[in-house]
Amino acid sequence: MGDEPGRAAGRRGPARPGPGPEIDAPAGPEPIAGASLHARLVARLRDLIVEGELVPGARVPERALCERFGVSRTPLREALKVLASEGLLELLPNRGALVARLTAADLDEMFPVMGALEALAGELACTRITEEELAELRALHYQMVLHYRRGELPEYFRLNQRIHELVMDAARNPTLSRMYRGLAGRIRRARYVANMSQARWAQAVAEHEAILDALARRDGAALARVLKRHLQNKCETVKESFLSGAGAQPAAGAEAPGAGAPDHEQLPRGARRTA
Repeated sequence: MGDEPGRAAGRRGPARPGPGPEIDAPAGPEPIAGASLHARLVARLRDLIVEGELVPGARVPERALCERFGVSRTPLREALKVLASEGLLELLPNRGALVARLTAADLDEMFPVMGALEALAGELACTRITEEELAELRALHYQMVLHYRRGELPEYFRLNQRIHELVMDAARNPTLSRMYRGLAGRIRRARYVANMSQARWAQAVAEHEAILDALARRDGAALARVLKRHLQNKCETVKESFLSGAGAQPAAGAEAPGAGAPDHEQLPRGARRTA
């Protein structure tokens, strides 16, 4: 959930792609340790995919990632299995993993499902959210609006994502949360790469105002309508970007632009992220 375009990983296609180019894992060592090793490793790898450091169609550089995060192949591959179950990777027998691609058909399938999940979460949250949780959401919203006014896209995105996650948490429905998290990575990826106009960004902020207002009034029906419209608008933005070529992905087996380079060397950050 969140307001930022990103690229979801489509798994359907007429033919199974062969291994793409393996790219070097950018950046220096980032050791991960502790009892939450698995969850933290999954989260970092998911971010690499969502933010474009691991590009669609490229083979996951297992050795480089092991060195970067200070882990062995076993925990890395367990993390890759989780991301494959989310549709972000495609596992190839005895050939490693590929970063999955996204198609316009995938967008048409994913966004309505996420809209329905968010709408249900909103209805439940209106009956279960506490005053303390509502106060936290207000504080995050005001900080998010400040980042919007300053044009601070990465900061805006992080708070935006957190707000949507808190609404889901307030629903207090573990089954719903599991379904949401199984799709959230692909939705984030789809939103991340799509270009968005300043007008659409302003509209997204206004929609968040409406979300907060409906929650404060505990109007579940109104919140469900706002959230569905919110996701529908996101879907249209991402599809427009894809149709215009801004969200196009390299052909199977082709070298992705900027492969092996950090995200900021591939495209300007402002061109990739907005509401």
